[in-house]
Amino acid sequence: MGPHPAVAAIRLAVRRVLHDVLNELNEDIAGAAPSCGRSTAAPGPDDRPLVLVACSGGADSMALASALAFEAPKLAVRAGAVTVDHGLQAGSDLRAAEVAGRLTAMGLDPVESVAVTVGRAGGPEAAARDARYAALDEAAQRHGAAAVLLGHTRDDQAETVLLGLARGSGIRSLSGMAAVSGAGRRYRRPFLRLDRQTARTACLAQHLPVWDDPMNADPAYTRSRLRHEGLPALEKALGKGVVEALARTAQLSRDDADALDAWAAQADETVRDDTGLLDCAKLYALPPAVRRRVLRRALVAAGSPAGSLFARHVEEVERLIVGWRGQKPLNLPGRVEARRQGGRLVIRQS
Repeated sequence: MGPHPAVAAIRLAVRRVLHDVLNELNEDIAGAAPSCGRSTAAPGPDDRPLVLVACSGGADSMALASALAFEAPKLAVRAGAVTVDHGLQAGSDLRAAEVAGRLTAMGLDPVESVAVTVGRAGGPEAAARDARYAALDEAAQRHGAAAVLLGHTRDDQAETVLLGLARGSGIRSLSGMAAVSGAGRRYRRPFLRLDRQTARTACLAQHLPVWDDPMNADPAYTRSRLRHEGLPALEKALGKGVVEALARTAQLSRDDADALDAWAAQADETVRDDTGLLDCAKLYALPPAVRRRVLRRALVAAGSPAGSLFARHVEEVERLIVGWRGQKPLNLPGRVEARRQGGRLVIRQS
């Protein structure tokens, strides 16, 4: 008798990601060293690539951790885990230690609990996310991990799309979370095509204890309100299938955004003069979606932080091109100034 269907689904998703990681590593090795004379012996324990799982103790990440522990030995991959203690609740350190103990019992090694200090920049949710990713980046670098697996599900993707829609930031925001992201393609999200209930069912089938973070049900947080009020209201009004449709929208939007970004990268080379300044007439001739991407690239290159540069900032700069009426220079995030001078757009840090 085979495993429960939910367990089989999460294991298959993890197996596919591990194969992808191994294939990419083999391609890197093949590209970096001549094929002749390369040893074909099986790797020793210390030579096996390490894949970490980020685990909070919730159903999604516990299901992911269990699947990684099951699949990794079959593929000569070392499997480890990191749990992050955000320090936002009483007893969070004890809970993190308990999660670490459960992960060790699964056979994962190394396993560590990392305490972080959550700042205030961008609001509590963004600050916690920034602190968490910084801790995961540091752990991955210290252990030399080939990848870090994250337990985001299709439901999380749907929520991310709706949050992007509310911000009105264009199709890049609607593209949600990428299956692969981060420096060196570090972060992998095997569950983006699986719903949250599948992960929870897999935990129940394997008798895995899970921890439901009360912050996920706290209406003080935007994502929590969206999860418990917004999405159910949409499903009531539009019928079932909203989550699947939003996740599909994310993938389609990502494909479109990637294509437009590539177009903008090529266009950037054609709209500059001999000194490297942007030519306003050439920018005006571009399609708006491409023009705005060229402008955003230029602003970030000049020192404007990507996370603080919003659509309204880019639109203000664009008006120097398409609605020129002698406007004054614009002050943008990162002390970047944009002004039109002699038919050229001058963008520099003050």
